[in-house]
Amino acid sequence: MMITTIAVLGAGQMGNGIAQVAAIAGYNVVMVDIEQEYVDRGVATIQKSLNRLVAKERISQEDADSALARIDTATERSACADADLVVEAIPEIPEIKFSAFQDLDGICKPSAILATNTSSISIDAIAEKTSRPDKVIGMHFMNPVPVMKLVEVINGSDTSNEVTEAVLAAAEKMGKTPLMCNDSPGFVSNRILCPMINEAILTLQEGVAEPEAIDGIMKLGMNHPIGPLALSDLIGNDTVLHIMRVLHEGFGDDKYAPAPLLIEMVEQGKFGRKSGEGFYTY
Repeated sequence: MMITTIAVLGAGQMGNGIAQVAAIAGYNVVMVDIEQEYVDRGVATIQKSLNRLVAKERISQEDADSALARIDTATERSACADADLVVEAIPEIPEIKFSAFQDLDGICKPSAILATNTSSISIDAIAEKTSRPDKVIGMHFMNPVPVMKLVEVINGSDTSNEVTEAVLAAAEKMGKTPLMCNDSPGFVSNRILCPMINEAILTLQEGVAEPEAIDGIMKLGMNHPIGPLALSDLIGNDTVLHIMRVLHEGFGDDKYAPAPLLIEMVEQGKFGRKSGEGFYTY
C-alpha cells in the first residue's frame, strides 16, 4: 500500500505534531480542523518547532521550509478525500471520534487507511462505525510528537496485515519506533501508566506524602524522568480520569477505579498545565 499523502484530522497539540513529523519525512500533508483559528494556531506551532530544530542544527533551513511547504490546511473534512492515510487526532470523546470515522468513511477513497491517535478508546468500536474495519488501526503517538520516538500501533480484530505493515513503514519513515499491540482497554501504554498515576494520587489523598515527595521518590528512586503527579498534570487530569474510567469499565475490576481526589480535581476544573492548576500551579 503506497502512502504519499497523509491527512491529519485535528490541529491541536497532537495533530500539529503529527503533521510536522509527516511533512519532515517527505509526505504531502493536509491538516484539518473545524475552525480557521485552530488551523492557524497549529501552523504557528509547527513554524515555531521547525525554527527550534534549525537553531539546534537538527535540520537545515531549506528542509524546514520544504516541510512547511508540504503542509496544506483546511476546515472541511472533504479535504481528506485524496489521502492515502488519515490520522485522527481530535478530543478523546468516543461519540466525537465515532462520528468523525463515519464521516471519513464516506469521504475517503476506498483504499485509504483510517488511523486513530486514541490513547484508550477501542479500535474495534471505532472500526464498527465504518464499512472498512480491515483498514482501521490505532496509531498512538506520544506527546510531544516531534520529540518522542514511540508510536504504539494497535491492531483491531479485523485490521489487515497489509494495513499494519503500511502503518509500521510510515511511522518508521517519520523517524519513529513503532511497537505493536492488540486492541484492549488502555492498550499497553495507558494500561500500565494510568493505574500508576492513579496510585500516586491515592497516596497523596491518603496523606502518605506531599506531591513533591511522591514525585521526587519516583524520579530519584525509580529513575523516572518526571514524577507521576507532574505527569498527570502534563497529560491532563481530565484525560487521566477518562482513561481510568475506560479501564474500570473495560475490565470490570475495581483496581482500576479512579481515585476520588482525581474526580474531585477534574470537577473543580483543575486539569493541570492546560488550566494552570492541578497537583501543581503553573
